[in-house]
Amino acid sequence: MNRSINLLKDIPDLVPIHREGFHKLSIRVFDRNEHNCMNYLSPNRREFYKVLMITEGTGVFTLGIHTYFIEEPTIIFIHPNDIISWKNLSEAAGGYYILFKKQVLETHPVLKSAIDRYSLFSDKNKSVIRLSGENMQVIKGIFSKMQEEELSGNVFNEEMMQTYLQLIIIESARVANFPAPAHTSEEYRHVHDFFKLLEQATAQINTSNPVGKKTAKEFAATLAVHPNHLNTLLKKHTGQNVSTHIRNRLLEEAKVLLVQTNWPLKDIGYCIGFPEQPNFNLFFKKNTGFTPAEFRKSIHL
Repeated sequence: MNRSINLLKDIPDLVPIHREGFHKLSIRVFDRNEHNCMNYLSPNRREFYKVLMITEGTGVFTLGIHTYFIEEPTIIFIHPNDIISWKNLSEAAGGYYILFKKQVLETHPVLKSAIDRYSLFSDKNKSVIRLSGENMQVIKGIFSKMQEEELSGNVFNEEMMQTYLQLIIIESARVANFPAPAHTSEEYRHVHDFFKLLEQATAQINTSNPVGKKTAKEFAATLAVHPNHLNTLLKKHTGQNVSTHIRNRLLEEAKVLLVQTNWPLKDIGYCIGFPEQPNFNLFFKKNTGFTPAEFRKSIHL
């Protein structure tokens, strides 16, 4: 079997990672039989950590520049800043996944201590763990109890859930068997570096630190490749060109600022690279069907 991976997108239903609602809880558990992930690519930062346990089914998982063939029970620890992709290779789906907000670490210092100590989210050499049948059953049982606790609605159920999450982290570290990643093409390294650079360019924008790059030419120059070559690689590996990825990232950041701040529209436009507000209005409406003011008003209705 050829285990070299060249493409992130070779099937038509590649979609961005879903962003499930958390409702009243900051920690959620999902059964993959009921909430199976489609093929997706997530080049942008997320507001949550994710623990994915696969007990049934096969696929290709990419974490940064490392690619893994998931054919056996596996548990994966995904940091909010990780660039990831997933491609299903079978219709079977078994296991669970946990999403928890960054704020959980502020209110549960013991959980934060466990995350820091075992470094499963931060050390990419430890983030993917292959499980034996016996170990899989033990961890699967903890996931099941954690989901029961979420559904119970009992008092302090979030405290109980974060305790189960600690157990999952500790048990995974205890039985850890780290598979070697498959070969990753040089082309994909350029794709990964582009997404990393795009994230760096947009992660901390504000009125004193507006986006510094917003054209394919600017990104290509930083990556020391020709803009046409970078466009070809992005189109081949993701189905979208450089400008589309930049546009979508700026739109996402604009929406966040419109919803989460009360900044004037001219300041938001300036932050994402439009010093003139009419140009920001035109950009936003062309790509969403709403003006920035209409979008903000619709969210706060």
